[in-house]
Amino acid sequence: MRETPIVSSIDALTRKNAWEYLVITVAPDDSLAAARQRLVEHAEYGHWELQRSLLYRGGTRRFWLRRKAMKVESTLLVV
Repeated sequence: MRETPIVSSIDALTRKNAWEYLVITVAPDDSLAAARQRLVEHAEYGHWELQRSLLYRGGTRRFWLRRKAMKVESTLLVV
């Protein structure tokens, strides 16, 4: 099982895209129950939501998760 965060520097600079993406790839020989458990943990603790899932011809599964990107501003006053 492989997790790949998708980061676009252009979106980060322009802030047009308010989403963060995470792609989870599950090989055909990996346990589907373990993959499902990983998706549940990401959804529950990381506030990710399932955007898309694909089942490829060879048995590989790929899941796209997304969550709102939080823009954090500094509250420190620099003098």
